[in-house]
Parts: sequence; C-alpha cells; structure tokens
Amino acid sequence: MPNLLDIFDKFIHADWFNTMLGVVIICAITFVVARITVAFMRRVLNKTSLLPSSSIFINLVRIVVWVIGICCVLSMCFNVNISAMITGLGVVGIAVSLGFQDTLSNLIGGLTVSVSRTVEPGDNIRMGPSGVTGVVQDVTWRYTSIKDSSGTITNIPNSLMTSTAVCKLSPLNEISIPLVVTTNSERLTATAHHIEDAAEKAVARVSKLKKRPSVSFSSISDYGFKGSLSFTIAEASKASSATDAAIRAVAPYVHNHLIEEAMGDLTGQKLTDATGSLVPVQSEEAAPSGINADTETQSEKPQG
Repeated sequence: MPNLLDIFDKFIHADWFNTMLGVVIICAITFVVARITVAFMRRVLNKTSLLPSSSIFINLVRIVVWVIGICCVLSMCFNVNISAMITGLGVVGIAVSLGFQDTLSNLIGGLTVSVSRTVEPGDNIRMGPSGVTGVVQDVTWRYTSIKDSSGTITNIPNSLMTSTAVCKLSPLNEISIPLVVTTNSERLTATAHHIEDAAEKAVARVSKLKKRPSVSFSSISDYGFKGSLSFTIAEASKASSATDAAIRAVAPYVHNHLIEEAMGDLTGQKLTDATGSLVPVQSEEAAPSGINADTETQSEKPQG
C-alpha cells in the first residue's frame, strides 16, 4: 500500500495536468464511497430501531465523507498541511459560528429531536396548543417537514422543535368514531356485532384493513350506551373516505330501536323476531289476494 501511494504521489506531481487528473480521481473515489456509504446508512436506518430514518443522519455521513475527500485532495495534490489548517480553522471557528448561529442551532436541534426520538418520520404531531398539525415527512439539518391533511407541507426550523411543546397524536390510519347506541340492553352485544360487520364491509371497499372494526363501550348516559368504533386502514390518505363510509354503514344500527318503535306504533305489529333482528312487515296492499277478495265480497253483501 505505501508503494502505491508513493507511485500515485509521483504521478500527480509530475506536471499540472497530472495534478488535475489526480484531483478528478480522488473526487471520483470520494463520490463512489459517499454513494455506497449513504446507501448502507439508509438500509441500516430502515432496519434498526435505534435511530429514526431521518435524512439528517444521512446528510451528516455524506458531509463527513466529502470533507475527508477534500482533505485528501488538498494534502496529496497541493501539499497543504491539514493539521495546521484545522488548527487555524479552530481559531476562526468562533467568528464563523457567530455568523452561522441559526444554522448551527437548527443542526443541533435536528440532532436532538432525532436522537431523542422526540419526532420521527411518520409521526402525527401538533405544534403547541393551536399550532401546525400534520404528519412528519422528514427531519433535515435545517427543517422538520410536516404535511397536513390537505397535502400542504410546512417546514419548521429545528430550533423551534426543541423550544415548543410537541403533542404526538394517533396515527392517521388509526380511526376511532364515537358512538351512542340507543338499543335495548339485551340486544347490545348483537347490535355491536352488526355495527362491526357493516363497518368492515363498507371500509373494505375504500381501503385495505390492517385491523378489523371493533366496538367498545365506555359509559352509560341518559341518551344510551357511549362507546367507539375503532379500526386501522392500510392507506392513511383514505382516512376521511373510510370514516365517511363507516358512519354511513353503521347509522341504521345505532338507533334502530327508535325506527322499530315508530313503525310498530303505525302498524301495530312487532318488528323484531325472537333473536332481536328486524323482520319485514307486510302492509295491507301486500296481503294475500284471497283475503282481500273475501273482504270485498263480505263488504258488498247487502245487509238483511
């Protein structure tokens, strides 16, 4: 290895053309190493749970590789004393840091929220009591990108992420719909099953389900049994459509006994069978023709 370095050193110092060629070779090697390192870093971040898959770590690795490559160019091609240069930069660093104070604070803030896992890509957050709400797209070395329900992306400086209260909300694909069921207590379990089946069929037409709908009750009020219908879909972008479909599907089962009582008062007949399920009621127009004929015959008979 030292022999190869000596040969390369003699080659690049032969004339100015060889020097420029050496710069191109070192930059090309640096470029390849940076690409391989970044690809490896992305794979590690996607598979490990130690760090979030934020691009700030990838950008830092890319910067480190290029800094090393530039130092090699200066040292090998132009005979620059890297140690002395680093010492000089250390002295000037205070003045430089004052000029890039905001940039450094955003960089440190991004590292802080990423390493501490305060926020990471995919989190549904709200900034402050009435701030920006949306899903975190990425944490870069300057900004944290948040996408709201309308598709608008807002870039928030990382320094604000460390100085503002951040509230983590439930993921958008986890949907919970409040319910107040006003059925009879004996039919509460059967009604819950009907609601779950109806919601599952309706939501499946909108998006693939990761967790089937389930109904759970939390309290009893003067208006009925309070609870919620919860399910998880695969595509968060279809949360609004899935919620609408589920509400439309379960609406007939939430207050079904009110419909039964109203129709029962009109017809004077019981609208549920022994299992508590709705049964069709025949009107007078749908009665057998023989009965109608007899009735008409009897009504047409002369009295006396």
